[in-house]
Amino acid sequence: MDVEVFAELLEPEGQALLAELREYDPAQELAAATRLRRDHPAPLVSAALGQARLRQRAAAKFGAADASRMYFTPNGVEQATRATVAAHRAARFRAAGATRLADLCGGIGGDALALARAGIDVLAVDRDPLTCAVARANAEALGLADRIEVRCADVADVDTSGCDAVFVDPARRGGAAGRRIFDPEAYSPPLSWAVAAARTAPVAAVKVAPGIPHEAVPADAEAEWVSDRGDVKEAALWFGTAPGAFTATLLPSGAALTGEGLLPEPPVRAPGRFLYEPDGAVIRAHLVAAVAEQLGGGLIDPTIAYVTADDARPTPYATAYALTDVLPFNLKRLKALLREREVGTLTVKKRGSAVEPEEVRRRVRPQGPNAATVFLTRVAGAPSMLLGRPADVSAAQAV
Repeated sequence: MDVEVFAELLEPEGQALLAELREYDPAQELAAATRLRRDHPAPLVSAALGQARLRQRAAAKFGAADASRMYFTPNGVEQATRATVAAHRAARFRAAGATRLADLCGGIGGDALALARAGIDVLAVDRDPLTCAVARANAEALGLADRIEVRCADVADVDTSGCDAVFVDPARRGGAAGRRIFDPEAYSPPLSWAVAAARTAPVAAVKVAPGIPHEAVPADAEAEWVSDRGDVKEAALWFGTAPGAFTATLLPSGAALTGEGLLPEPPVRAPGRFLYEPDGAVIRAHLVAAVAEQLGGGLIDPTIAYVTADDARPTPYATAYALTDVLPFNLKRLKALLREREVGTLTVKKRGSAVEPEEVRRRVRPQGPNAATVFLTRVAGAPSMLLGRPADVSAAQAV
């Protein structure tokens, strides 16, 4: 789809097509395309069908209500920030006093929309004309055009001096296949440029890949890893907030754990009554030691991010399991134990094991009315199996 066809999609004929495809069914696309092309230009029908497909995909990120009114490009859906994460970041900018923000590499406007909803005026910049047209259409569709100015330009040519905040979201995929880029200096623009741009504002953030090495985090930045319902979604470098801090933020609760510098290694001990699985953001932020200290526990292995403790304590930063068995790794023994316990629903988790969960289920063939969780991992270096069940620690002694 080019800019001209997209412009036609915003006209009455295009809007009528989109309305007709509101209840889009992928299985009926060929029939719908054949029917619609009898009365409408083929390029416009193709564009409308493309938007219907993308809106369905985007519902997981933006929610069905917003996605059904927004416009997308394939790359825009793939690279846009999840709405919950964008809202969290916008709230941080607002709390830091931001009133006008330069959103560099703004894409289809996902972050700009969240910022505008938080009461911040946004200058959204992108160099792709179609992407900019989509961003403008999204601002109009959601009633936020009065707070969002979209400018089609190279971010390096934009004067941000009139803004008191900057957000940079460099492209981290490249090539025709859209493969992930792991070298921060191969981002577009490079991380070094993004950091320099961020340092020009009183408060700023640069979106980076969650796997960014800690040694690549500038000394004057706060590094924040954000998870949403247990899945790590992104990391960001913040400037003007808490230099040298490493933060794990968990959504939707908003719980945030912060540490500075390298924490002392937690003790390694034998498995106790409970096993705690830290949230991925906690692991990425290297804050497992802080969680272990809060829980009065230790690691089951110096290289494995599982915390064990004898007491049940509530924590937002880890999921608790009550252990029933700790065994050397042996699938035949596991199969016999599951049969004895009549376990038919088996959740397989692994950390530090090369065995795939599906292979375990295929070989043990769980059957019965009960449920259990097995952890394939190492205990003090030895391949092991830990069997247990989720523990409700909400009423336990507060941490």
